[in-house]
Amino acid sequence: MGTLIAAVFAIALGEPTTVATDDAKVAELSRLESVWNAAHLRGDAEPLEPLWGDDLIVVVPKMPPMTKSEAIRFLRSGRMKFDRYETSDLTIRIYEGCAVVGGRLRRSRNLGGRVVDDDWRFTKVYVRSAEAWRVIAFHASESGQ
Repeated sequence: MGTLIAAVFAIALGEPTTVATDDAKVAELSRLESVWNAAHLRGDAEPLEPLWGDDLIVVVPKMPPMTKSEAIRFLRSGRMKFDRYETSDLTIRIYEGCAVVGGRLRRSRNLGGRVVDDDWRFTKVYVRSAEAWRVIAFHASESGQ
């Protein structure tokens, strides 16, 4: 939780860097978004474990907040299968040591034979460690469109 608070203060106090000067960081964050989406589509927790920070918090509609271990356990349970998991309208803002990625998430999931379509707006907070970018917060809400 301390990392999340530090990231929020860094975002609030820092100026975002210009995207044009951070092409490599933007490309890496875009790649990580693709890793996130593909892993969810396959129901594969392996690529997500190193991507998710140990203090990750996930907040999505109609579910209780989840920690990293709870989200990994839920994904591995196989209770939710995705037929579609696509993001669009991405915005990537890079700050010193952290980044905020937002956009639209459209997904179709199969819950016990019943197909449910979601249209969400999402925000992810990434923190840069010495090794790599880690997601420490994921929040989604109904798109309203």
